[in-house]
Amino acid sequence: MNKKIREQKIKMWKDNLAKLEEELRVIAEKKGVAAQEGDLSENAAYTIAVEDAETTRVRIEEVKKLIRDLEKEG
Repeated sequence: MNKKIREQKIKMWKDNLAKLEEELRVIAEKKGVAAQEGDLSENAAYTIAVEDAETTRVRIEEVKKLIRDLEKEG
């Protein structure tokens, strides 16, 4: 892969990673607010926040792997 294209892809994925990390921070705040609403076993907002956080963490790990793989190509 062309060095310039690889560098552009790395930048794109790092920007994507930053957005995902911010999204995870927002989800954590929502989770905290939802946790204060009482019984967590019946709290849909809390359950959704937990699921969203897990999905976002998986996406973050996938993006980190993509970045590592692209950096290794250099």
